[in-house]
Formats: sequence, structure tokens, C-alpha cells
Amino acid sequence: MGHHKLKRFAENLTFPNLFQVGFDQLEKEGFALRGRWADHFGNHNPITLELGCGKGDYTVALARIHPERNYIGVDIKGARLWRGAKTAVEEPLPNVAFIRTRIELIDRFFGPGEVSEVWITFCDPQPKKPNKRLTAPRFLATYRRFLATDSVLHLKTDSQELYDYTLNEVLPGEQCEILASTADLYASAYDGEAKLTQTYYERMFLAEGKPITYLQWQIK
Repeated sequence: MGHHKLKRFAENLTFPNLFQVGFDQLEKEGFALRGRWADHFGNHNPITLELGCGKGDYTVALARIHPERNYIGVDIKGARLWRGAKTAVEEPLPNVAFIRTRIELIDRFFGPGEVSEVWITFCDPQPKKPNKRLTAPRFLATYRRFLATDSVLHLKTDSQELYDYTLNEVLPGEQCEILASTADLYASAYDGEAKLTQTYYERMFLAEGKPITYLQWQIK
């Protein structure tokens, strides 16, 4: 492992907004803030998650725009989370936090109804393993364990396959209402938050000429 990455891992341990809990600890002790995130943020403002957040581009950008909401980015890669956590400490952005964990365990960190919005931005489309896609029915069932009624979910991806799968195969079997869908975000008339910021990967995909797809739905 490179010295640069080791330095970031060490710095991650000093950030008050970055939570890293191993599987064994979750099994034995649970997560102290589950159902009590208001204790960390000091308010009961709505919580938005960015799943597979990478460097936390959306988490940080949306938190700047909406100080009246709390934002939590989730990823397994500590070296990536370092960037978002450091930015949120330096600015500062008290309405930002990050969790280092696998998405499969995400319901261990939030109580019922504690989250009101989810962004899934440029996750691995898992072309050969549909059950591992973050919009697969098993994941949506996991999210429902902590989502409030009428919560909104967003999928932003360069993968046409993931977009089509979610729109045509998954959501028809869910209790939800599709609020927006486009196979080419920047060529569409859509004018919402999905156009407000671009992640590192999004800029890379756009430079390659790939259209960005976007899907927004509300659970019932």
C-alpha cells in the first residue's frame, strides 16, 4: 500500500464526521448513532444519503446548497472518502458526515424512518451480477427499512443497462411513483438538482461522449 494512501487512512481517523465500524463491532455492539443521528448533527433536519459516494462530490455539493438538510455519504473506499470528509471539515460543513461500510450493511446504521432521500451516483453497474446492483430489489428492500414514507430516490449513471434494468424490470414491481426519467440528462428538458453538480466520474464519462441517464422515484 502506498505511503500516500496510508497517510489518508491515518487522517481519516481524526475526522469527527467520518465513521468507520467493522462488521464484528456491528454484530456485537451495533452502531451508536442508529436512530440517533440528530445527536451527531444537533438537529432533526431531514437526512439524505449518497450511496457509493466515492469522493463525496454530491454529498458536499448538495450540503452547500441545502444547509437545512443533513447529508451522509457512504462508501467502502477509505482513500476516496478522505477527500469529502476533509473538505467538509475545512469549509466547514456541519451538515455533512460519511460512513465507511459495505452497502449491504447500510440498514445497520439507520433506524426506521430516519432517512428521507437517497442518491445513487455512478455505482458499479454489475453487468454480470444483477443481484449486486444497488437498485436490485433486495437493496431496495433494505433501504425501505430506514426510509420514511414518500422518500425520494435518485439514480444517476452512465450505464444504459443499469438505467433500463431499474426503470423497466425493478420499479414496476415496487410501490412507487416515477417522478423523472431520461436516457440523456443533458439533452433533456429536466431542470433539477441532478444537473447542479458533476462527479469526477461523470466528467470523465461526458468527456468520452457517454450520455448520462437519470431516474427519480418516490416510494409509497
